[in-house]
Amino acid sequence: MNMINPFANNTLFANAAVLIARFGLSAIFILAGLNKIQYFDGNAQYMASAGLPAELLPLVIAFELIGGLFILTGLLSRITALAFAGFSVVSALLFHADLNDQIQFIMFFKNIAMAGGFLMLTAHGAGQWSIDQVINQKTNALKKAV
Repeated sequence: MNMINPFANNTLFANAAVLIARFGLSAIFILAGLNKIQYFDGNAQYMASAGLPAELLPLVIAFELIGGLFILTGLLSRITALAFAGFSVVSALLFHADLNDQIQFIMFFKNIAMAGGFLMLTAHGAGQWSIDQVINQKTNALKKAV
C-alpha cells in the first residue's frame, strides 16, 4: 500500500471523486442562476449597487446555468473551469471584499476556495466519467482509423 497516496491505483475512487467534485462545483452556480431568475429585480439592484450595469444580469445567469451544466456533465470542462475560476475571483473582489464583515469574509474565501477547485479541474480535466472523455475516445478512434 502506498502510504503517501493510498488511492493511487483505485480508479473507481478517483473517477467517483472527480464526478462528486464536479457536482459540488456546478451545483452552487446552477442554483445561483435559478435564484437570479426567480429574484431577477433584486439581483439586478444588487449588481447595480456594486457598480455593474444591471443589463449584465442575463449574461451572468446564462453563464452560471450553461457553464454549471458543462461542469456537471464534463463538457468543455477545462476551459469552462478556467472561466469559473476567474469569475469566482472577480465576484469575490466585487461583492465580498468587506473582510471586516464576518459573512463577507466567509463568502470571499468561499469564492477563493471555489476558484482553487476550478483551477484543479482545469489542470486535471473532468475525469473518465465525462462527455470530454467520450469525445476524446471518439477522436482518438478516428485518428487511428485514418
